[in-house]
Parts: sequence; structure tokens; C-alpha cells
Amino acid sequence: MSELIAIHGLTVAFDGATALRGVDLSVAPGEALGLVGESGCGKSVTWLAALGLLPGKARIGGSVTLHGEELLGASSARLDRVRGGRVAMIFQDPASSLNPVHRIGRQITEALALHRGIGGAAARAEARRLLDQVGIPDAARRLDAYPHELSGGQNQRVMIAMALAGQPELLVADEPTTALDVTIQAQILDLLGALRRETGMALVLITHDLGVVAETCERVAVMYAGRIVETAATARLFADPAHPYTQGLLGALPPFDGPRRPLAAIPGSVPEPAAMPPGCAFAPRCGLAQPACGLALPAAVPLGPGHSAACLRAARALVPA
Repeated sequence: MSELIAIHGLTVAFDGATALRGVDLSVAPGEALGLVGESGCGKSVTWLAALGLLPGKARIGGSVTLHGEELLGASSARLDRVRGGRVAMIFQDPASSLNPVHRIGRQITEALALHRGIGGAAARAEARRLLDQVGIPDAARRLDAYPHELSGGQNQRVMIAMALAGQPELLVADEPTTALDVTIQAQILDLLGALRRETGMALVLITHDLGVVAETCERVAVMYAGRIVETAATARLFADPAHPYTQGLLGALPPFDGPRRPLAAIPGSVPEPAAMPPGCAFAPRCGLAQPACGLALPAAVPLGPGHSAACLRAARALVPA
């Protein structure tokens, strides 16, 4: 599989506490990848680090390449061309991302001027087209509206329009539906899927909602305590999860058919970076943990085409009896 962006051995530490502990992840051109896990697992930090958006006190190591070109340590000028241009990112709360004192049209045309060199009437016409593309009614009038005059769902569509202004090869959507009601969530997810098919861009969907991933993504990476613990095609992950953490996440989903059953919650919580347990970070919460699990970080074990899991039990399952 060719790689649009490849992350290898990515580490991030804040004030000596390690938040990412060697993340390996890749995205192919046009692919839809879901990045799932509980809050605090490092999903957002991974992409903020990859795009050079973390504060200066962060200590970052590893490699992030875009079409083979290294991004970590790149100059600000080079990163400015990549961010919003070749790679765009939208966040879960559009109200905190849009400038409340500038009209919608100005904010979109600013992105067009920065990434495509378009100005004047041409930029306004393109901004209107983008608002039409993301499904905002009466787009010409909405260009002169302020963010507070639009609903949360409409503001998220504006953020998507701004992301599309740079004609990105990859769109990273960080929990883009969390602040929206269920009906609007479905509309935004349908919109992202339609835009991906229409433009050919790749999509990384960061979420804690496996139901969303099942409907939207072709491949899933499960993250826990700063590491990728399982990666697989979506259908395979749901049918045959290998890592106990993935099994726990799926066990917490309500069944869509059949009899009702109690949901199986995972005990405990994600460990803080400054208090990471030795060995497998999930071991203290894992009902299948053995003494060996606390001795060393388990390596990712290939389990089949495109499927791997970082678990000692997965490794032992491959050893012939």
C-alpha cells in the first residue's frame, strides 16, 4: 500500500512525562482511517505533533513524512504550506476555531488567499461555491454572517469549507461531531464521506465512537496510552478483535439486534503519562493479564493482511502448539 503520510516511532513528552510512546501509523491516498480510543490515549496529540502544532515545551521524536518528505523539524514556512494546504485539520468545537469578530466570508477568503493565492471577487465566488459544496443554504448571504449567527452544525460545515479551501490531500477530523446533536452528527459524517469520494482526499477520523467508525472508515487504528495497540480493516476488527482493549471497547457497545444485555464496561481509566505502569499499559485493567505482561512493552504482531496487535496473547496465539 502506497503511503500519503507515514508516522514512525513518534514520541512526545511534556515536562518529562511521555505522552506518545512510539506511534507507528500510515495513511494511503484516498483512504478513510479511523483512530479510536478513550480520552487521554494520545489521538489528538499524534496529529498535532505531526503537523507541528504543539507548544514549544513539547519534546518530539521519531519521523513524520508526507510523500517521503520529512515534516518533523521542518521550517515554519514549509509547515505553513503543508498545514491547511496539503493537510487540513478540523476540530470538535467550531466555536473556538472561528474568529467571532470576522464574517464567515472573510475567514474563508483568507484561507483561499493563503493557500491558493486567490483574492478579490474570485475568492468570494470560490468561498460561496465551498459553502454550497458543504450544504449551507443561501450561501451568498451566509458569507456576510458572523459565527454566532449560525448553528453549531452550520459552523462545523464552515470549518469543513475552510479546510477544503486549500484542496488538501488529507483531512484530519478531530471528533468533528462531538458538540452536535445526533441528527446533525449523521449529516456531518455523510458530508465528509461524500466530500472524500468527490475530491479523492484521504480522511483520518479521530473519535471514541466505534459506531461512527463502522459507518465511515475502511481501516481502524486503536490507540491506548500513547501507542497503537491494534490496526485492521474495519470489518475484520469488528469480527475478530485481537487486543483485549479492542475487545473491551466493542463489548461496551449496545447490540443492534437480539436480546438486551448489560454493557461490559472496562474497569479503571487510562493511566496518566507521568504514572505509566511498566510493560503493557493496559495490563492493570486487563482481565487476561499475566505476569509477563508487566515486564516489557509488547511489540505489534502481524495477525493477517493489514491486521496487527501489540499483545503477548496475540503473539502466543501464532505459535503452533
